[in-house]
Amino acid sequence: MPVLIALLCGIAICAALPALPAATGCLGLAVGTAALAACLPLRTRPWAALIPAFLLGLGYAAWRADYRMAQQLPADWQQRSIVFVGEVRGLPQAGEYGTRLIMEVERTLTPGVNLPQTVRLTDFLQRDWPTGSRWRAEARFKRSRGTANPFGFDVEQWQWSEGVLASGSLRPGERRLEDSRAPLAWVDRARAALVARIEGVLGESREAALIAALTVGAQQRVAREDWGLFAATGLTHLVSISGLHITMLAGLAAAALACLSRRLPVLGFPPRLLIAGGAFLTAAAYALLAGFSVPTQRTLFMLGVGLASLCLRRGLSPFRIWWLALAVVLLMDPFCVLAPGVWLSFGLVAALMASSIARRRAPGKWRAALAGQWAAGVCTLAPLAWWFGGIPLVSPLANALGIPYVSLLLTPLALAAALLPLEWPLHLAAWLVRGFYWGVEWFAQAPALSLAGTPLPLFLLALLGSVWLIAPRGVPGRGLAALMLLPMLAYQPPPPAQGEFRATMLDVGQGLAVLVQTRNRSLLFDTGLGGAERILLPQLRGLGVKELDGLVLSHHHSDHDGAAAELAAALPVGRVLAGQPESLPGLGLSGDGCRPGQSWAWDGVRFDVLGPPDAAPANDENAQSCILRVAGMKHALLLSGDAPEAVERMLAAQPGLRLRSTVLAAGHHGSRTSTGAAWLAAAQPEVVLISAGYLNRYRHPHPSVLRRVEEAGVAVLRTDLDGALSLEFGDGVEWTCLRDSQRRYWRERGDCGEPP
Repeated sequence: MPVLIALLCGIAICAALPALPAATGCLGLAVGTAALAACLPLRTRPWAALIPAFLLGLGYAAWRADYRMAQQLPADWQQRSIVFVGEVRGLPQAGEYGTRLIMEVERTLTPGVNLPQTVRLTDFLQRDWPTGSRWRAEARFKRSRGTANPFGFDVEQWQWSEGVLASGSLRPGERRLEDSRAPLAWVDRARAALVARIEGVLGESREAALIAALTVGAQQRVAREDWGLFAATGLTHLVSISGLHITMLAGLAAAALACLSRRLPVLGFPPRLLIAGGAFLTAAAYALLAGFSVPTQRTLFMLGVGLASLCLRRGLSPFRIWWLALAVVLLMDPFCVLAPGVWLSFGLVAALMASSIARRRAPGKWRAALAGQWAAGVCTLAPLAWWFGGIPLVSPLANALGIPYVSLLLTPLALAAALLPLEWPLHLAAWLVRGFYWGVEWFAQAPALSLAGTPLPLFLLALLGSVWLIAPRGVPGRGLAALMLLPMLAYQPPPPAQGEFRATMLDVGQGLAVLVQTRNRSLLFDTGLGGAERILLPQLRGLGVKELDGLVLSHHHSDHDGAAAELAAALPVGRVLAGQPESLPGLGLSGDGCRPGQSWAWDGVRFDVLGPPDAAPANDENAQSCILRVAGMKHALLLSGDAPEAVERMLAAQPGLRLRSTVLAAGHHGSRTSTGAAWLAAAQPEVVLISAGYLNRYRHPHPSVLRRVEEAGVAVLRTDLDGALSLEFGDGVEWTCLRDSQRRYWRERGDCGEPP
């Protein structure tokens, strides 16, 4: 077993490496070290075998990663039209701005390029793309890429783990071919028919969306607001068809078959094989109905190993079965180590097993349930804080009530209602869904514990403390184990010194959001696009910001103030300034307009509002952008929203106006209408920051702006290439770029320059 554990460690650690090791080199070293281990004394061979096992796992993971990276879209083919033949997989989802769908590429017709096997597409014309249909289509592609920030959901990591290596926008001129006859296409068409039937009976309602999610895995139909409720109560896993539901359904099938086998014994067929086979087939059918997604495949592999071990009667301990199941999952899909759900699932099972070992007699049912809930709650504390930046305090109670309600009652009834040709079971399931939502909304009012981003050593310390805390009674020092959790729960990032400040330009795509932190205060300049829970709030919480002392909204464009309303509803906000104050009531805010001459100081750092100037055109929203200069003891930062070059020239021409700043945020995301020569000459920056979306449709930043900045000898940092940018304004200006500081072989690295 130690050799197997070493092999799995080699597979797991590969995903965290900054660069991919040579697979052949690892495998060669594994063979060489295995030969050396064979020459050692017999007593030391088992320990010496750990090294070649680790190298073998590392080499295997590197080989699989090499194969996947070879399928990536070539960089020089990004944003170019490519013609291909593909099959629509899964359930396309029509949204406000277009239809999103997954296609499996059969062949690429454009010479000189090969598309990845699975691509994610958006049809902005919202045409009909039936499930299982085949098309000759044309699209503009780019590599799958997401915003890169230190906290919150990592889209790029998820896409890599799921094998989605390219995304694109469909163009007109598609031609439908003969529909696919593949087995999974038939399953997808059946899933689409079930969703249509559910919505035909219940309408496109909240209840229909949740029933579709629980039966056929159509989670995309659940509204974003409802996902927020599930996250606030720790019940997100109940809505996804995950290991919990599949295992519960397999357990129900096993119980039913056990009862049946006692009453109607099948001659010549061992009951254990009947029960295990029926449970596995039930789980497989449910996984297939859910689209046989990657998470359901992992659960099926894990369940298959457990059932096979029980059937073979090999006398394996529960933990040996656990390690074997993990080995099968990692060998089948080494990229699943990047999915938090895998570790939460396996971790919960391990916690439940650990809480019941070394007992002289089995506890009662209620006592066992409480002990299991305690173990699950303790062991998920550190991982939830590490991955999601917060812990819903009501989660243990919500899960204790929600798991049996959803897994044992709602899900089986929803499945039966979807499959039976009757309407009343669907209405009954909808009634249960309304009861579930009532409970979720009530629990969501409870407070949540928000934690700052924790360093890895403190996370590992808390994880060790959690395991120690649920250890059997005979283990000494369990009362002290709780102290090992305190550093993680109490951690706060070190603040800047007096007179210094920290600026973080978040990667919000095609938008702008800059957080400025002094020793005791925080100010946010713009919020980026809507959906604060998606990027903005996880970053603020991870950086230790529990309230904002100031909020400046440069002007009323959605890429600058789109998340302001959600932000204000989630965090206390102090002083609010806006370039267009008349827009504040519509955002649920109140405040003042930005006017030249407004000034204040926090912790030895001065904030000066320089614009918009009185002469700025009132009919030009960009010209009304608030312009803010933040100055520490030695260095300054200049932010100008989308202010055009005409406004820049007005300010540059004002005598006595202090514009010189070490760091300048390029206006209008690097558009050619801003960051003119006069502005650069007046600010004299050493560094220019550009916040823009990767390969955005506006083609920001414009080549003329980049050329002008580079000719001035100024360093350029870009969120679209470098991810989130963090700058420390002290005696000098030091910066870090997320794609450089958190390198991974699967994440494209930017060109972050060295601090001056």
